[in-house]
Amino acid sequence: MKKATIQDVAKRSGVSITTVSRVINKNYPVKESTRIKVEKAIEYLNFKPNLLAKGLIQNYTKTIGILTPSIENLFFSEVIKGIDSVIRPLGYTTFLCHTEGCDKSEIEMLNSLIDRQVDGIIMIDPRKENILSGKLEKISSTTPLVLINGYSDGIKCNYVINDAVSGVNEALNYLFNNNCRDIALLRGGKSYSYDIKEVVYNNFISDKNLNKRVLKIDDGNDLNAVNSSKQLVLEALKSNNKPRAILCCNDWMAIGALNAAKDAGVPVPDKLRIIGFDNTIISQISSPALSTVDQQMTKLGQLAAQRIYRIMSNEDNENQKIYLETKLVLRES
Repeated sequence: MKKATIQDVAKRSGVSITTVSRVINKNYPVKESTRIKVEKAIEYLNFKPNLLAKGLIQNYTKTIGILTPSIENLFFSEVIKGIDSVIRPLGYTTFLCHTEGCDKSEIEMLNSLIDRQVDGIIMIDPRKENILSGKLEKISSTTPLVLINGYSDGIKCNYVINDAVSGVNEALNYLFNNNCRDIALLRGGKSYSYDIKEVVYNNFISDKNLNKRVLKIDDGNDLNAVNSSKQLVLEALKSNNKPRAILCCNDWMAIGALNAAKDAGVPVPDKLRIIGFDNTIISQISSPALSTVDQQMTKLGQLAAQRIYRIMSNEDNENQKIYLETKLVLRES
């Protein structure tokens, strides 16, 4: 079926294309009787204005691009939910791009969003390589850009950042103060968020003169992370040097560790304490319920959305780093 055009509306209502445009955009006065005729023609023809063309004329498209390395890890979906809760009521539509944590895909999707003339872009956990290359700084000089987490030292971009350092320290101190000395860190592969957690862990272990033990799976952001974590933790629990506690870099990995403990017959938390990171819904419905570090994911997304809107509105163009506190949530593990 052929889509109705503005020419069709003009013909049916017996007015010029310019008059139809004025009725649609409400930018010039039009006689009431003429406006009613045009609106009836629009309704009859089910005419939908070309919002992109309209936006290009007015120098905006009312669209926001969001780049995420994962759609399976509930951390990212909660952040996106927070972004949408702010952006949608303001009349914006979002384009969601899934990069799968690939630096090349990230740049390709960034360029595609820019070609589509989005009004702004929010990147969640951007690749460190693209940050250090200067590519994101260059983009931010011409396109409103907000980064959620990621490497930020000396980088001239707008950031909203979880205070992961204090979150890791709080979790480790809790374990240490509860007589845990053999503490392992369970992390995923290539990700700055995992890197920074390991740096904090290494510093803590060194300060307390404890033995370091880092367990590493390939990818911590997909569903395979649960099984990969389970297998790795099972091996550790069957060894002669069993950990007394495991700090996991996200809740998916922590669920895998819980499953491993069940299979190995190791009671949690009596013989093994497990702490996750994120406070996603799975931490509340697992058995036992998972202790975890709350990263306030929805609020993280909301702060990023509020920041990008201020930049797009030219209310505040200075680069800022906004930090969001984390909090250890103690449950049953």
